[in-house]
Amino acid sequence: MYPFIRLAKTIGKSSYHTLKGNTLAPTDTSQVEFICSINDIDNFLEMNNGRILTLFDLGRNDFAIRSGLGKKLLANRWGLVVAGSTIQYRKRVRLFDKIRIDTRIAAIDERWFYIEQVMYCNGKPASHALLRTGVTNLLSGKTLPAQTVLDAIGHGDLIIEPDTWVQAWIDADKLRTFPTK
Repeated sequence: MYPFIRLAKTIGKSSYHTLKGNTLAPTDTSQVEFICSINDIDNFLEMNNGRILTLFDLGRNDFAIRSGLGKKLLANRWGLVVAGSTIQYRKRVRLFDKIRIDTRIAAIDERWFYIEQVMYCNGKPASHALLRTGVTNLLSGKTLPAQTVLDAIGHGDLIIEPDTWVQAWIDADKLRTFPTK
């Protein structure tokens, strides 16, 4: 089940930070903290890989709210979409472990925002993800140009070029065919 209580707490904390002036520029890194709970673990008594991706969602929510994008999403009837991802799992997360999720924009192109996220378990890197994300118009379902989103949050001149490994993933993913049947 989706962690709606954690989502509400994350939105509340992020909104509180924003009200107190603790906002983020698009070039900053967001950090959120959780404790691995009984609802996060699988039959191997470690955090389920799907739950890790879900908690990364909460990290992106914090980043969106604190960077000012959250208000623009509501005002313009926009939504967030994940169009691709890659993840590495390196360390097990067990019940009651403290975790921190760092979220930052790794690159921007004409259409997509590439988000890098790292989950730390007890201070050590446990998982690392790169996601291709976008902002969509909820009425039409179409992805907005990145420039439109950047203009809306007052950072229309922002350019974030991809690191070599990010560009390699972007290029490799273009070669991948999607099933037609």
